[in-house]
Amino acid sequence: MLSNTLPIIAAKERGPGPGRYVLPSSCGFAKHDNTKKQNPAYSFGQRLDNLNHWNDASPGPVYWINPKVTRHGLGEARTHSMLTRQQSQKIFQTPAPGTYYPEKVHPPNEQSAPAFSMRARTRMCTTAATPSPNSYTLPNMLGQKVPNKKASHAFSICSRVSNGGYADDFSGTPGPGSYQPVPPSITAKKAPAYSIQSRTNQVADNTKKPGPGTYSPEHVRLNKKKAPVYSMSIRHSEYITPLML
Repeated sequence: MLSNTLPIIAAKERGPGPGRYVLPSSCGFAKHDNTKKQNPAYSFGQRLDNLNHWNDASPGPVYWINPKVTRHGLGEARTHSMLTRQQSQKIFQTPAPGTYYPEKVHPPNEQSAPAFSMRARTRMCTTAATPSPNSYTLPNMLGQKVPNKKASHAFSICSRVSNGGYADDFSGTPGPGSYQPVPPSITAKKAPAYSIQSRTNQVADNTKKPGPGTYSPEHVRLNKKKAPVYSMSIRHSEYITPLML
């Protein structure tokens, strides 16, 4: 019977590094180091759902004891407070002689002028259709607006009409500004005139040529001795034999 087990390559078997191992902790209760002494550990429990604890109606330390009260009684002298003046219990108060004003009373047997008093406006006044005095407007006495009054002559200004105006008067002489002056170059010698046009492209080689500052001769090391230079390559397998040529 053939076995499917492959041969073991020693180069593949690697041991774990130092960070692979984790020492047990010496703090707490769970997974404590057995080689070290362990102190007692206490935990906080949860509140029990006991009805006796929730229905406890006893008040806490909320009582306030007056510091002036002792075991022998009130340890303070008598104090008095100021109150407002109380109203008299009498039902009727007799008026004094200065309460009356006889000089303001009209004699009952003598005639007096009619007296009227002002009162608030009633609701019926809002429905009255009688116009007020300022609702009327008198006609204006200026211009021809009053039919039974004499008025002076009134003139009005209308728009300009085209009949008989300057537009229909073909014999009107034009002013000096109606003519355009003749350019002097028509009747006299004309000076040369030059125009400026855009820049034209020169017909030549359009390839870019390097300038003197493009070259760096100080960086050339071909004509000088050079120290050996090493490069970093990829990591090769540890169990493959390198080929030396």
